[in-house]
Order: sequence, then structure tokens, then C-alpha cells
Amino acid sequence: MELNLCRVAEASGSLSTQPTGCIWCLNTLESTHALGVQLAKQLPQGAILLLQGPLGAGKTSLVQGLAIAAGIQEPITSPTFAIAQHYPDGNPPLVHLDLYRLEQPSAADELFLQEEEEAQAIGALIAVEWPERLSLTLPDAWRLNLSYRSDGSRNAQLFKPKASASA
Repeated sequence: MELNLCRVAEASGSLSTQPTGCIWCLNTLESTHALGVQLAKQLPQGAILLLQGPLGAGKTSLVQGLAIAAGIQEPITSPTFAIAQHYPDGNPPLVHLDLYRLEQPSAADELFLQEEEEAQAIGALIAVEWPERLSLTLPDAWRLNLSYRSDGSRNAQLFKPKASASA
């Protein structure tokens, strides 16, 4: 199944395809939410989405867009202190992890593996903020890198799972 994630025109007026992924220019909170909505609709069931980027780059805002698409009514906030938030009533269900406070890779790995097992059991989409805290190799994970642009907007670049890169 070939995903057409590079054609999310409503997420941005600036869109280009790169051999390694797709790039969107996110100018507003609404455009970040729109990208999250489109990703939630097009990622495979049970996908792992790793969200990388500096503080304030829009990782939690993107997860809010995922939640909008899943029909989740409760407010989505960064689980920095709770570390994990579960939204089992979404369609699909959503598990939101924030590994920022976990300094030891072994602790981050253990938490992720527990959450992944639970998420797989219910067919949930897993969104992971600060995945660089993990020492695990996740070849089946999608990766979205968020970065600041000089004009104050942000770029979002999507990378397919390494396991499907040759497919």
C-alpha cells in the first residue's frame, strides 16, 4: 500500500517532495493540526510516529491534530510529567509518550516497550516525543522531524520506516 502523504496541500502552501521524505512549511497552529489530521488518516493502523524537534517546535500540536482526526474530545497536552497519556476511545486509539524527562536510555526503552505492547493490543497509533532518548532501533517507525525556519515558521519532514524504504 503506497501512502500519498506528500500531497497534504491543506497543511501548507509550501510543499515539496524529497527522495528521503516529504517537507511541509507550517506557518500556524492550524496548519500543524491539519498535518496531524492527514497523518492520522493515512498512516497504517498501529503505526509508530516518532516526533523529533527542539522545545516548542510543535510536537504536541501535531499530536492534537492526530487526536482531532481520531475524534478524541479530551484536551491533548504534553505528557511531560505523566510521560504517557492513553486515549482508548479514539478511532484509532492514541498513545502519546513524552520521553523528555527520561535521561537513561534503559528507562526510556522499558517504558516504550511496555506502551508499545499495550498499544498493539488495541490497534493504537503511538506518537512519541523525544524519541532520541531511546536506544532501541525502530525500523518500522515513521519519523517526523520538526525544525525552525528563519522566518519563524517551521518545517516538518516525514521519513518512511526503514523497513519499508525499499518497498
